[in-house]
Amino acid sequence: MFSGTIKLALGAAILTMISIAGYASQSRPTPFMAIGGKTSQPIGHYEFCETHRDECNVKSAYEERVRLTAERWNELVGVNNKVNTEIRPATDMELYGRPEFWTYPTTAGDCEDLVLLKRRILQEKGWPTGALLITVVRQQNGDGHAVLTVLTDRGDLILDNLEGHILVWSETEYEYIKRQSEYDTGGWVSIDDGRGNLEVGSLRN
Repeated sequence: MFSGTIKLALGAAILTMISIAGYASQSRPTPFMAIGGKTSQPIGHYEFCETHRDECNVKSAYEERVRLTAERWNELVGVNNKVNTEIRPATDMELYGRPEFWTYPTTAGDCEDLVLLKRRILQEKGWPTGALLITVVRQQNGDGHAVLTVLTDRGDLILDNLEGHILVWSETEYEYIKRQSEYDTGGWVSIDDGRGNLEVGSLRN
């Protein structure tokens, strides 16, 4: 087990690497996503909002980027690892007999469920809701997938159940399609990825 001092030192070193990775070359994408206009809400999120109205009606007057200290970094790593290891991967069809159903998992769930749980745990730790955004991406094999985007002063970080490491969005191999609006938890905005030209089809996991 690492001591608290060593953990903080490791966290500080990782934060430095994130900054360097994001700005090392002008030819590389920015560590901050380029957001487009309003877009359609995923059907799974729409149905989730029908039963969790309070969670889908949070408005923010300004962008809530979190200052990424070593302590905050360790919180992200801890939550990401906890959910990824404690929740067994399973499809909605296996669990609920339907192709799409977003909910908080207890023992098993798919990518959207894990994102919801990570988001809720971080909120309970004091992270602002407007900085924790459900995000739809496309994998290299064409399948849709969901990750959690965390807005920080070092960049937009990705918490993912398919990748154990937390990465800046531009360091991942996904095509980014859309995410929740940082100003309205019930609204969604498009993402100008700038790294690929795949058509947007089915976005289910």
